[in-house]
Amino acid sequence: MLEIRNLTKRFRGAPVVDDVSFAVRPGEITGYLGPNGSGKSTTVKILTGLLHATSGHVLYQGQDIFHDTIAFRQRLGYVPEEPNLYGYLTGLEYLQLAGGLRGLPSNMVTRRANQLLDLLYLHEARWLAIGNYSKGMKQRVLIAAALLHDPDVLIFDEAQSGLDITNSLLFRHLLRELAARGKVVLYIACTGVGRKDLRPHRGHRPRPHRSRRLRGAPADITATAEPGGSLHAACASGRFGVESPGDNFRPHSAMTH
Repeated sequence: MLEIRNLTKRFRGAPVVDDVSFAVRPGEITGYLGPNGSGKSTTVKILTGLLHATSGHVLYQGQDIFHDTIAFRQRLGYVPEEPNLYGYLTGLEYLQLAGGLRGLPSNMVTRRANQLLDLLYLHEARWLAIGNYSKGMKQRVLIAAALLHDPDVLIFDEAQSGLDITNSLLFRHLLRELAARGKVVLYIACTGVGRKDLRPHRGHRPRPHRSRRLRGAPADITATAEPGGSLHAACASGRFGVESPGDNFRPHSAMTH
């Protein structure tokens, strides 16, 4: 289980991530949702060990990830928001590079890379330079790289950005399959949220969390709004989608600071 406890990050005294707590369990897809500027990217940098929190803890299987960041990253697959890749490499070469940097056997890397490229409809373009790829194709290369070493924890930051409808459906099916295999899956997405409901708080007592129903199973999917502007969506069934705010957007105490 990946657990975030009272996570806070301040820059020059201003809270960017403010006392956030939630857990991502094996076999569960958890969405971390919020508008631009709500601290999602900062949270992701902390969860991937790229940035230290001002206070709070990130635990994996009960151990703080910063006690052994290298060991945690060996079990982590991460898809960043921006597909910054080496344009002069082919798709297959990039995956071979990623596998080599992780110390994986070259024959296994080549086999896994070809399987993933085939799965993500990139096999015919595997020898094409990435600089000639579309944004969606680059995004799929990043997804393949994140899955290459069969990680236990997967963090997808706006991973559907640039994907067309067909590949978005494929990605959602992939998320469900990963959850079914017992992976810890965290999905980060931007969503428009009313300012009235999600005003940032600075030092005063936080208002109760608010939730809204997500499309999916009738009772097991809710999204929880942090007072700082972020939403947490626990998607036990693996289905994902947000309805417009309305009568379903009501106080919820399932997740507390």
